Amino acid sequence: MSVPLIVSERSRPELSARPLSVGCLIFERMDQIDFTGPFEVLSRMPDTTIQVIAKKVAPVRDVKGLRLSPDGCIADAGLFDVLLVPGGHGQQSLMHDEAVLDLIRRHVQNERLVFSVCTGALLCGAAGVLMGRQVTTHWSARHLMRHYGAVPVDARVVVDGNLISAAGVTAGLDAALVLVSLLRGDAAAQEIQLAIEYAPNPIFHSGTPESAPADVLESFQKKYEAIGTAREKEAVRYAATYHADR
Repeated sequence: MSVPLIVSERSRPELSARPLSVGCLIFERMDQIDFTGPFEVLSRMPDTTIQVIAKKVAPVRDVKGLRLSPDGCIADAGLFDVLLVPGGHGQQSLMHDEAVLDLIRRHVQNERLVFSVCTGALLCGAAGVLMGRQVTTHWSARHLMRHYGAVPVDARVVVDGNLISAAGVTAGLDAALVLVSLLRGDAAAQEIQLAIEYAPNPIFHSGTPESAPADVLESFQKKYEAIGTAREKEAVRYAATYHADR
């Protein structure tokens, strides 16, 4: 069973009173809650501005058809204090997209915070920024993280220096609250939690493969098979290429 939070021994983000900027990446066939969940929290963080960016300044649709509009494009984006990298099926088509991967690399190299949600961690892996870093992602993809040199962790939220990762989908809310607590203090995070009435008390207890009924897990795995196979193939290819170049 996963734990709520793991914080590595690397230096963690420090409390700050200065204005902060957050850049949120969106793309076709993403999972919108990977973005909108954290947005609900981070948009309430005191003295913070948020910019939504995409490959082009044009609307995108999430994997279920929700229309999202960016404020600007990656090419014109500078460095943000926090870069949010969501996941979803559309992540797979960006695994070789140098504009997206360079955006992630630049933020890590300049010691800005990179916040991945769900399979956004695979994009961070493709950018080559996870070597030796502890990371979590959706349970169905967690085993792939070793191919990117990462140390996969069965946790809801992982903080490893300037990399913050959330497990699947709704874990982005938890990670966003952790991020607020690190940057603005526990009280700020708790007030936001109260404002959005974030008090999970699920009717069903099928949110992990360990707790889901066997027939529910089997049904999911059949539906996930195609994207899961594609993700594994790409992870294996990345690892082989990386070691061949060394």
